[in-house]
Amino acid sequence: MKRRDFITTTLATAAIAALPKAANAANTQEGTTAMTTPANRPASGYAPVNGVEVYYQIHGTGKPLVLLHGGLGAYEMFGPILPMLTEKHQVIGVDLQAHGRTRPFDRPMTHANMATDVAELIKWLGYDKIDVVGYSMGAEVLMRVAIDHPEVVDRLVLISAAASFAGWNEYNQQGMKSMSGALAEMMKHTPMYELYAQIAPDPSLWARSLDQMGELSQHDYDWLPELGSIKAPTIIIAGDWDAVKMQHLSDMYAQFGGGITDAGWDGSNMNANRMAIIPGVTHYSAFMEPRVFEAALGFLDK
Repeated sequence: MKRRDFITTTLATAAIAALPKAANAANTQEGTTAMTTPANRPASGYAPVNGVEVYYQIHGTGKPLVLLHGGLGAYEMFGPILPMLTEKHQVIGVDLQAHGRTRPFDRPMTHANMATDVAELIKWLGYDKIDVVGYSMGAEVLMRVAIDHPEVVDRLVLISAAASFAGWNEYNQQGMKSMSGALAEMMKHTPMYELYAQIAPDPSLWARSLDQMGELSQHDYDWLPELGSIKAPTIIIAGDWDAVKMQHLSDMYAQFGGGITDAGWDGSNMNANRMAIIPGVTHYSAFMEPRVFEAALGFLDK
């Protein structure tokens, strides 16, 4: 196996190592009653948005929030922490293009396209503004939602994500760049494929989905200068051993006005944005780490 292929498989497998357990945990909620949305939409199904059909599912009751998964994952990857989220919130899980129950469409897989999918889904469900929470690739998509479609975002939670490709550590950059459908057969022995095979409408599209993920990773991006335009109160959350460079996280926070001045003895110099670095957490444990989501919920419910 080539080193770059090993890197890709190792990174992906580590990131989703708990998926079968997570999927089972999430599935236990399928039979629960979930309130419908302001537009009286079903609790789960496909939303006709942006010229495609995007899968979503709703669990819990209370203040609503959209939850976006990471690369090669799906809503089910959050299984261990879903009970925490749905205790007081209506959680709207979305499967992004080429992930979970949403097909790899006949269009480029770009952050901008997926951001428009999410923004239109929020409107289709009947919400004006809503809290949004994303992990890794899902958080990258939400950055574009907040920049391109600010009217739908109330509060923004970014977990383990970079605002530029250069913000990822070199090891992770190599792994993302080597992703392609050529790895499909080898990756059939990973938890990612196991989940995909369980829930995808057509598991034979696995290779095509990996190709689209690879194409997404081939495009360089740098949204750091645009973060300052985001008006929604935002929290950046990461592990102290994350895949995102610590300096980059600091640079992201500075764009939101954080960490560039003393708060003042009474805190009057602080704005509404926050950053939380959780000790002992990696990129591959953040999506199922209770302390990460305690920070997220504390920010959302303030």
